[in-house]
Amino acid sequence: MSAPVQSAATKTVFRKFLDSPAGPKTIHFWAPAMKWCLVIAGIGDMQRPAEKLSVSQNLSLMLTGLIWSRYSMVITPKNYSLLAVNVFIFGTSSIQCSRIWKYRQSEEYKQKQLLEEKA
Repeated sequence: MSAPVQSAATKTVFRKFLDSPAGPKTIHFWAPAMKWCLVIAGIGDMQRPAEKLSVSQNLSLMLTGLIWSRYSMVITPKNYSLLAVNVFIFGTSSIQCSRIWKYRQSEEYKQKQLLEEKA
């Protein structure tokens, strides 16, 4: 005998979350959950010197965060967890890009460039 089907009014908040179109039974939940690793890596890179950071990597992460943030709001169902993680990806990579830019405007960087040209 099968379990009785619950009506929407009698479902608990947890059951509604579990059965939602963007709940943990779907890729719409797990893909954003795994993308938080990129945010954690970006935060970890805040400790690295700016000269060791990659411009192309951080620019691509920044654009990825921007594009997927927009996408998360036009798909059905709207995926707010995807929006949140991509806003954070955009934010951390924007900070890294600004750190790289500030470093490349510094006298230290300009002196290194002059020494490399002479060598």
